[in-house]
Amino acid sequence: MARIDFLQEMHGKTRRDYVARVVQFDKAECSTVAKRFGAEYWDGPRQYGYGGYRYDGRWRPLADKLASHYAIKPGDRVLDVGCGKGFLLHELAQSVPGIEIFGLDISEYGIADGKPEVKPHLVVGNARALPFPSASFDVVLSLGTLHNLPVELAIDAFAEIERVGRSPRKYVMVESFRDERERANLMYWQLTCESLLSPSSWAWVIERAGYRGDHGFIFFE
Repeated sequence: MARIDFLQEMHGKTRRDYVARVVQFDKAECSTVAKRFGAEYWDGPRQYGYGGYRYDGRWRPLADKLASHYAIKPGDRVLDVGCGKGFLLHELAQSVPGIEIFGLDISEYGIADGKPEVKPHLVVGNARALPFPSASFDVVLSLGTLHNLPVELAIDAFAEIERVGRSPRKYVMVESFRDERERANLMYWQLTCESLLSPSSWAWVIERAGYRGDHGFIFFE
């Protein structure tokens, strides 16, 4: 098991006004709306979530990195837990033609508005109880999802990802913080995070779950 922060460089390119998030809007109301994971979260005003989550090709470099690092090859079965609209899966299928792609997300809106090319391979479901047989995927990914569960359910989700993967080729990324500044920034910015944990606390979650894949973080600098 290794820590690999595949996404921090891309994440760091976005400018965020952390203070405005809590002084210009009713943060509690915004979080309540965001946690429905409906149209407002994906394509509504920025204070409720993404502010318009549309395909623009930004995930292709990450897909190429993942394909190379995990030696993804034609015929591999790849699952994305918390796939959203399926953009990363689309890019992985372009990066490695011939893979079998599967995606799961709790958002009915996200799946319904998914990328047309991958939409038939997406299902609505919960990360803590994956509706797939054990050892049924060669590669399992989950990016920016499991921190949206309370700690006890995040443990379940890590264990489920371990269960459905039949190889060590697994990668989970969650939000975290390295110091008090990043902790405050994360608290200000987050809308859906239920487990606001340091890397060492996430290590405890991972160990408790028996998860043996790789993991990584994004930090709000």
